[in-house]
Amino acid sequence: MSAAPQHVPRHASSAMEDAEFTRWADLLRERLGLSLAPARKSFLVTNLRLRMREIGCRDFADYYDYLNAGAHGAAEWAVLIDRLTVHETRFFRDTQTLEWLAREFLPRCTQAQTGALTLNAWSAGCATGEEAYSLAIVLDQFLAGRGGEYYFGVSASDVSLAALAAGRSGIYSARCLKDVPAELLARYFTLLDNGRYQVNARLRERVCFSQLNLAEMTAADKALMSGMDIIFCQNVLIYFEQERRHAILDHLAQCLKPGGVLVLGAGEVLRWNHSEMQRVNNQQCLIYRQTAWVQGMNAGEGVR
Repeated sequence: MSAAPQHVPRHASSAMEDAEFTRWADLLRERLGLSLAPARKSFLVTNLRLRMREIGCRDFADYYDYLNAGAHGAAEWAVLIDRLTVHETRFFRDTQTLEWLAREFLPRCTQAQTGALTLNAWSAGCATGEEAYSLAIVLDQFLAGRGGEYYFGVSASDVSLAALAAGRSGIYSARCLKDVPAELLARYFTLLDNGRYQVNARLRERVCFSQLNLAEMTAADKALMSGMDIIFCQNVLIYFEQERRHAILDHLAQCLKPGGVLVLGAGEVLRWNHSEMQRVNNQQCLIYRQTAWVQGMNAGEGVR
């Protein structure tokens, strides 16, 4: 890690003035598209102080300047992103949606395919990978149950390099796996000597982790992520203002295959309309489907 800031004031104030908070909020909005309301000032201050203490800096202004200076600032920025954006998650956190995928969506999605079955999914804002691997398990279970030749892949993206590294390793605590059924734990995980579990190599090979900022998706990003059957974007949009949320959703919609589904966190989206997307009629889950697949659906699984 690069050296800490050279200048550490002897009598720096531990408080953050409103003007200083505004400057930090503007930086997060500019670099990440994140919206940090004044009510979250304590969240910002707590996380900044923790990191500043680690590198020996006591002044918010000094740390701000350090982040915006040269290669060492870029390296430090990557660490700070991890502190501000990564939150605890676990495997099979959203069981209702995963069950809907296995029971309703996947049979219909694959019924028209001939030959080898192919499915592609994307965990957008994947954090440390629990959601991405949960998706991979559901897809593998379904396709293996159908028999025959098949292929599936899960793309997992996040802004945090540290979170992506953790996801690639596939090593998790028992607490993260508390919702995994025993038979799936035995099939897809290996117990390590330290009491932690690692995702088996066969499943890890199906999940590709890459850095991507959803608020700044380029044409190249959208081309790379195009052709998805399933996109999960949960507990991510809450960090953005409504206008930015809708722009992100528009970009995600462009990455879906005809008939693909976009799965969102409950309560994350209001008043989003897209000419090619319709809400799935499911009271427990917030799911939008690409309208090319509406024809021929059962009334109980329709869109609204």
